[in-house]
Amino acid sequence: MTFDEAVYEYVKRVPRGKVTTYGMIARAIGHPRASRQVGNALHRNPTPVVVPCHRVVNREGRLAPAFAFGGTEVQARLLEEEGVEVNGGYVDLRKYCWEGK
Repeated sequence: MTFDEAVYEYVKRVPRGKVTTYGMIARAIGHPRASRQVGNALHRNPTPVVVPCHRVVNREGRLAPAFAFGGTEVQARLLEEEGVEVNGGYVDLRKYCWEGK
């Protein structure tokens, strides 16, 4: 499995109404220092409906400033449609973070 495929498989497991971070994905797939590469893989996501990359935020809960599929407004809307509160471009990780299981 390639790095990108591992990222996509992990992101597919993030439940509706939850988010995860680039760093958490990197650690979960065995590349703890590759959070930037996770972001790059998500930017290339060939199937955004299947791989819900809108559920990935940075370590502070901030939405992606260059969300590849429409910008932060689209990412916020997609998250809010799933019940995730977005305030000032941030998600409360204490409330919405999924740590993988």
